[in-house]
Formats: sequence, C-alpha cells, structure tokens
Amino acid sequence: MKCSRCKQLACVSLPSHNSGFCAECYPLFFTRQVETAIRREKMFTREERILVALSGGKDSLSLMLELALQGYAVTGLHIDLGIPGSSEKARAKVETFCAAHGLKIQVLEMEKEGLPIPDVKAHVNRPVCSVCGRIKRHHFNRVALEGGYDALATGHNLDDEVARLFANTLRWDTAYLSDQGPVLPAREGFVRKVKPLFRLSEFETANYAFLKGIEIHSDPCPYASGASFTGHKELWGELEHRSPGQKFQFYQGFLKNGKPAFAAREKEIGEPLAPCCECGSPTSAGTCSVCRIKAAVRESKAKTTGA
Repeated sequence: MKCSRCKQLACVSLPSHNSGFCAECYPLFFTRQVETAIRREKMFTREERILVALSGGKDSLSLMLELALQGYAVTGLHIDLGIPGSSEKARAKVETFCAAHGLKIQVLEMEKEGLPIPDVKAHVNRPVCSVCGRIKRHHFNRVALEGGYDALATGHNLDDEVARLFANTLRWDTAYLSDQGPVLPAREGFVRKVKPLFRLSEFETANYAFLKGIEIHSDPCPYASGASFTGHKELWGELEHRSPGQKFQFYQGFLKNGKPAFAAREKEIGEPLAPCCECGSPTSAGTCSVCRIKAAVRESKAKTTGA
C-alpha cells in the first residue's frame, strides 16, 4: 500500500479510513484528527489552561505531546495510586516523559490522601476498578478546580468510548448515557471535561506513540483482571475487523440521535447537588462517595489493628 498523502510506501494501514500513511505523514493524520475533534466539539482554545490526566500509557502521553505541539497551555497531572510494583513504574514513565519534553507536571499521591488502592481493595467491599475510577475522577476534578484550569483533558480513545457506550447500553443506564460524549460542560463544582482522542482508535494512538518514540507504561494493572471493558473491546474489535468503520459509526450515531434524548430525560429527573460536608465536592448526599470510601478504609483499618 502507498501512503495516501505522499505516495511513498505506507507503514500504517487504516481500513476504516480507506487509507494508509508512511512514518512521516502518519503524525499529520493524527494531528488533524485531534484538531477536528477540538474544533467541532468546541473543547477549548489556546487562551485556556488545560490539565491533562496522565496515567503513563500510550493514550495520555500521546495526547499530552500532541496538545503541546499544537500550542495549547497544558499541565499534566499524574495520580500515584500506591500499587506496589506498578505505580512506581507508571510514575517514572510520566516524569521522564515530561522532563524530556519540557512539560509541566503535578503528582498527587493517594498514600498521602489516605486512599492508597491496596488499602481500598482490602477494606472496601466493592469492585476495586469501579472504586479506583471514582477516586481518580474525584481528584482530577478537585485539582483542576483548585488550580483554576479551564478544562480537564483525558486520553480516552474511540475504543474506550465505544466499550463504555456498549456497557451502558446493555444496562440501559440512562444517567451514564446522558453524560457520555467527548465534552462534558462545566457546571457548579465540576470542571469542563474533554476527550480530544475520541475520533482515534487504540491502534491509531499506539502507532502515533511508536512513531514519536514515546516510552510508555504498558504493564496491566494487577487488580484489573476480568474487567468487563476488556471483553467488550474484544467483541468490538472483531466487528471492526469484519466491517471497518463500525466503531465510529456507532459512536457518532449515538452522539447525534441517542445522547440528546437521554440528556433531556436526565435533566428532568436529576437530583439536586450540594457541597460535601467533608471536602466540598458536589454530591446528592450529605457526604460524597469518596469521603465515605476514605472513612470506610479508616474505620476498617482501625478495627483490624484493634483486633
């Protein structure tokens, strides 16, 4: 196959786009997809400050680099989850990457917040992936608000979004379906959240990271075994192989036809929010879920120690 842009030998084939690109032209394809996402969804401007959630994986690091190259004012935020044998490796990759590219970074340690994930796993009787995700979203939002950032950008790609949409549709979870999309507008207590990679697949982002020489943290989380999203991605990967372009069509169809209906319904029945009595974050209860998790960990550890 020849490169769709310069007609040299292509090194990346993209059946869903009916095209392919050489090593020099591929990053331009990636850049244009990110530019289109930002422009069409009105995510942010170059005058705004963007906090980028950095895990150390290919998606978040690729996003950070691409936004910086496009001239956006970005700062990275890495949450050190305190998982032995995993978190220190992820943190090292993030810190090395940001140092190499002269990018700003903040690190938030869950150990200091009283919520290291091993303690959460040991003392909270709920699926650890769900609790971990809630904790990370809480702290990303808090740091963004306290730092005066205009938007929080995450590295969710098309595969992530399709797997989440598929899972939420299987459950007909109207609350999550109403919120799903590449932009979640700011409201009281919540910063604007954006996903500039939503037009790009995991494969496409992986190729960008490889061609840009980005060293990533690729070890799977030791606690993530059996996560349902993995199975959903495999199912959609098979469908995409048989019918290239199905992922994007499914997701775009939802944004155009499904999301407005769910958003209108949820607006009618949504519960009023008030500041958490512990941390001030918005919640429909007196105490937010993350503060309740922290209290549960603290109380369980105290009982164990007392025993």
